Order: sequence, then C-alpha cells, then structure tokens
Amino acid sequence: MSRDRAIAGAARYFDEGGYRADLDRRIGFRTESQAADRAPLAAYLEQEIGPTLARLGFALHVVPNPAAPDAPALIARRQEGDGLPGVLCYGHGDVVLGEPAQWRSGLDPWRITVEGDRWYGRGTADNKGQHSINIAAIEQVMAARGGRLGFNMAFLVETSEEIGSPGLDAICAAHRDLLAADVLIASDGPRLDRARPMIALGTRGVINFDLALALREGSHHSGNWGGLLPNPGTIIANAVAALVDARGAIRVPRLRPPAIPDSVRRALAGIPIERDAEGETLAEGWGEPGLSPAERVFGWNALEVLAFTTGNPAAPLNAIPPAARAHCQLRFVVGTDVSDLPGTISRHLEAQGIHGIVVTESGTPMMATRLDPDDPWARWAAASIAATVGTAPMVLPNVGGSLPNEVFTDTLGLATIWVPHSYGGCRQHGPDEHLLAPIAREGLQIMTGLFWDLGESGIPKT
Repeated sequence: MSRDRAIAGAARYFDEGGYRADLDRRIGFRTESQAADRAPLAAYLEQEIGPTLARLGFALHVVPNPAAPDAPALIARRQEGDGLPGVLCYGHGDVVLGEPAQWRSGLDPWRITVEGDRWYGRGTADNKGQHSINIAAIEQVMAARGGRLGFNMAFLVETSEEIGSPGLDAICAAHRDLLAADVLIASDGPRLDRARPMIALGTRGVINFDLALALREGSHHSGNWGGLLPNPGTIIANAVAALVDARGAIRVPRLRPPAIPDSVRRALAGIPIERDAEGETLAEGWGEPGLSPAERVFGWNALEVLAFTTGNPAAPLNAIPPAARAHCQLRFVVGTDVSDLPGTISRHLEAQGIHGIVVTESGTPMMATRLDPDDPWARWAAASIAATVGTAPMVLPNVGGSLPNEVFTDTLGLATIWVPHSYGGCRQHGPDEHLLAPIAREGLQIMTGLFWDLGESGIPKT
C-alpha cells in the first residue's frame, strides 16, 4: 500500500481509456433539468452513478426533491467505522440544455468528441466530468488500500443545480445523519489558471433586486411637458448613482464589507488577474480604490446594474416616459449584512433626497461563505495537492461567483473545500462545452492524493 501506487493507478486509469469510457457513457444521459422531459435525471442516478457507487460499497438512497419532484437526489454512504474522519462529496448530474444545433459541425453534445486536448460534450466540464474524477479517485484509493478508504464518506448527487438547486437545503436538513461529515470536498467551476491547481474555500453571495418608479399613466410630450414633469428615467438614474459611483465603488455604507482579513489578503497576494475572459487588459481604476484586482473580486463586494429600461429603447419617442426600472445585483462576501436589503437601499435613497423608489428582491438569493485560509483543513488540502503535483495550489478564500455552498456550511456545519477540474475557457452553459484532458488527468491524481492523505492523517489538527 502506498500513496504513489494509488496516484499511479489514477494516471493509468486515465491513460488506458477508463475515464473517457466512463464519462462518455454518462454524457449520453440527456439530463437537462431545464427541459420538459426530466426522466433522464432519475435514470442517471439509478442506472449509472448509483450502481458505480454501490460497487464501491456505498449504501444507496435515492431521495425525492420536495421542491422539484422529478429531480431527485442520490445520497450514497460508505461507513467504515466510528471515530473515523467523515467526508461529504457533492456533484450534480443535471446539465443545461444541449442545444445541438448551436454546436460546431462535427460535435454532438451527447457524446464525447476528442480534438487534441479538448473533450467536447455537454457536462464534460459542468459537472459530470468533475464528479466522475472524484468517484474514480475513491476507487483508486480503495484499490491501493486493500478495499478500504480509511474514512467514512457520503456522496450527494443532485439533479436540479442548473435550475437553482431548489430543494437542496431541505434534502440536506432532512438527511443530516446520512450526510454527516467533517468536511465537504467537492469539484465544480473553473480554475483561474489552467496550468495551476486551485482550491476555493467558499463563495460570494448574490442577491438580485429591482429599483422601480411609476409616476403616471402614459407618456407626455417632451416639448410641452419637459421641465415640468418629473422624469422617472432621470430619477432612477440618480438612484443608481447614489448606490454606486461612476467608477464602480459602492456608496451605501451598510453594503460595504468589513475590512479584508489579513489571512485573506495573504492568500490573494499571489493571485494575478490582469485580463478579462476575452483576453483584454483590465480597465484602470475601476472598482473599489486601494484594492488589487483579486481583492476586488474575491475579497470585496460589487454592485452591478444588469438592465435598465425606460420608455422604448428600440424606438424612442419625443416623450417623457411614465415609468422606469433598473435590475441590479449585489455580489457580497462574508460579513455583509444583507438581512434587509430592500430596507437598507430604500433608507439610503431617502437620505439622499430620492423619494418614491420601490425596491424589491428578485430571484433566490445565495449567501456568502468562506473558510479562513489559515484553517487547518485549508492548509491540509493545499499541502496534499502540493505533495502530488510539486506546486502549491492557488488558494481562494472564496470564488467570485455563487453556489449553494451555505447548504453545506450552515445547514450541515461543514468546512468546505472546492477543487475545480476545469478552466475558464471551457464554454460551460454554451455550445462546444469541453474538458481539457491534461487538467482532468491531473485532477484524478490530485483527488486520489487528497483521499489517500485523509485516510492516513485523519482530521487535521489546529
């Protein structure tokens, strides 16, 4: 039994085609949670993932989703002994719509097509390819350790993530015993740098909200009434300007986070962000002054205007519009008080002399989560990955986007470590989604090393 043997087994499984065959079979399940026909969702759990985990000694529990009855979840548990560390692994089996007509000629979203290092197919990056890596790593550890993991493990696979994970919190609350663990180790999303492994310890939260003002019925001629009647578009524009300045800095004191902790600053110091997703150099001076780009997106809050309508933008009239609306979004980090976001914004606008704006939340908010980079679990995971690949991983206190991570941190009370196996150019959610073979191969080795180390060292000590 050896760590090196387990990691070598993971590489061999990839090189000999085992991973590609397993993933190709899973991509063939058309698990579109946004589609009218959701029958493949249960089939994926019952015919594919369930039997795979059962073969590894997991007891299976397909549980109904109280918020989406045709999108069940699978909880698989392997209990090796009392007093052992416990790990919860998570993945989602659903994908966004395949939309085959939009894919490049020669590509099929429902099978893997290999072109160089790119493996095309819906779900290769999000998320079948990623949870398939983690399942395979479990198998490699067990093979090298004589059929044991050395810890207790639960694996949760939901099928409604692409529609916002409705019911996930209720499922976890109702099945705490099956999901009992010390830490979540899961994989989703991209690395920041395709060439360097990464761990993320949480997520920024997100709340969408609307600013609306309706002053009258119908439009009024701007020549006859301009300068006499209040213009709701002008008032909403000033309301936005009262919330966020012309350089993107937040003006509402209560929506600004506490000072960035020293441990977070240290973790972000070595993370350069110099270009946007299209390779363009970042704009100078945008966002909160005095922060690095990494601190702005991972350690601070952002208030964005996503849409703004007044009148008819497609065919403007020479008239004062009767109403206006701005659809806005707050991305926020741990420590921000969002308990009454509409009230906070309304009181701030009133104090600025802007009256009558109706502020309403829209959609389902996700709360901010963060494990301190100095936490023993974070240090343990970073050390394990460095031992496997010879390079220290990037450590993000939280990603800039959002996941339902508060279900794991708050409802289940777990430390959370996310190890992504994709990259920023994977085109998830769009045509030509793909996985990069070198990242997948390295991910198999990383996860095998992590699971091996947990079985050796147990819960990391403070």
